[in-house]
Amino acid sequence: MIAIDILYLVDRLEALLSKGWRVPLTSKTMIDEDEFLDIVDQMRIAIPEEIKLAKKMQQDRERVLAQTQEEAARILNLAKEDSARLVNDHAVVRAAQQRALEVEQQAQTEATAIRAGADQYATQVLTEIQSRLEQIAQQVAGLQTQVYNGVNYISEQRGAVEVPSNIDQNVS
Repeated sequence: MIAIDILYLVDRLEALLSKGWRVPLTSKTMIDEDEFLDIVDQMRIAIPEEIKLAKKMQQDRERVLAQTQEEAARILNLAKEDSARLVNDHAVVRAAQQRALEVEQQAQTEATAIRAGADQYATQVLTEIQSRLEQIAQQVAGLQTQVYNGVNYISEQRGAVEVPSNIDQNVS
């Protein structure tokens, strides 16, 4: 849901740019500064939500790993209990020990597979989130550059107009 919110805000920025006024004989576009800054403020709120989502996914991964370890321990304890009950008979003891070993090996194999899957899933999700955040940052930087260039162009055309203090004038 949060990814949709950020993508929606990026779409709004693109729509704002497309409905902006082209400056004749330049590649510049003038846009509504208040609307642009409103969208940027909303993005500043939404991006930390993406980070919270990534942290939640990490916590989910750790929870799955803990559950896997608990399940492996439970299976191992069951196997030990089974073998302890069968101690009276030597043949049964050997069979129980073999079964306990098999159960332990199976539990270890399953735990390893689950951990690997959880690690792979978490890595994939975090990589996707990082990629999305980088794209958004690039788009915002590009839009800030366009706004700054537009404000400079207007100030050159109309005389000295003060550049709003919340626009980074060092953007190239």
